[in-house]
Amino acid sequence: MAAITDSTDTSLRLPRVGILDTARGVALLAMASYHFTWDLEHFGYLAAGTAETGWLKIYARVIASTFLFLAGVSLVLASTPEIRWQSYSKRLGMIVAAAAAISLVTFFLMPEEWIFFGILHSIAAASVIGLVFLRLPSWGSLLVAAALLAGIFVENFLSPGLLRAPFFDAPWFWWLGLSETLPRSNDYVPVFPWLTPFLFGLGLAQLGIARGWFDRLARLGTGGSLVASAGRHSLLFYLVHQPVLFGAVYLLSLAAPAPTPDPAVGYLNECQVSCTKSGSEAQCRSFCQCTLDQLKAQSLFEPLQAGKIQANNDEQIQRIAIQCTMQAQ
Repeated sequence: MAAITDSTDTSLRLPRVGILDTARGVALLAMASYHFTWDLEHFGYLAAGTAETGWLKIYARVIASTFLFLAGVSLVLASTPEIRWQSYSKRLGMIVAAAAAISLVTFFLMPEEWIFFGILHSIAAASVIGLVFLRLPSWGSLLVAAALLAGIFVENFLSPGLLRAPFFDAPWFWWLGLSETLPRSNDYVPVFPWLTPFLFGLGLAQLGIARGWFDRLARLGTGGSLVASAGRHSLLFYLVHQPVLFGAVYLLSLAAPAPTPDPAVGYLNECQVSCTKSGSEAQCRSFCQCTLDQLKAQSLFEPLQAGKIQANNDEQIQRIAIQCTMQAQ
């Protein structure tokens, strides 16, 4: 790359690619639709755990991957032909400030599920790590991304837990994503595995610049729509949309309260959300259904739901958990 400076000749900069703004805007709308589902669940219109299981879980991961992929592309485009440190620092500072604000607000409003390393934290960290990869050829970035993808495959299918260790359980290592145990969070997007889509975006953008892809994409236009406009102001949209949606569902709950949920359905969903953090979905479905059946058969389900007994301290429940774990395996 050329020397790092702030005095870049604007004639050498790449033209704005409207289709990327549109893609970012579509991702924002998808994110808003997912968060709306989360809000409906929070106020009881959907069963507990709905937003974190099944196709909605996959939907959320696709959305997060899209944002990080586009962030990798954007870092390359904004740093070509040279890194403009003033604009880079301003952009990074805004993301860090927004991430810190989200952590602070959620810490006070939802202390048991506060966001200590969410999507904005991940984009900020990746934007710093990405500076190293700007110095590498495209194949270097794509090779590291492929290695991370292989690590995801090993962690999820071949040997779950192989890449994790108790050493990383300390809070100052949570951002890495290598901890064995973590507190609950409403948005957890650690460096592993989420640096993967960012580096794929960065590497493909480097390759695209070398091959002239972005000049052709820029000629497609599509940057004048409202969706593209939202994509150009993605941070503002991100910060504003959830308070608006949450407030709207709150007002709905006052006018038309949600029906009383089925506690069994809620138990199954919450159990599967917790279980799939360390096991496969098939095993977790079997385990959770087994524990529900056993709890009901031994008249423990209602006392557990009412908080009269604690799962971690009750010997009967512990025996049920062991039995159902063996059955699921």
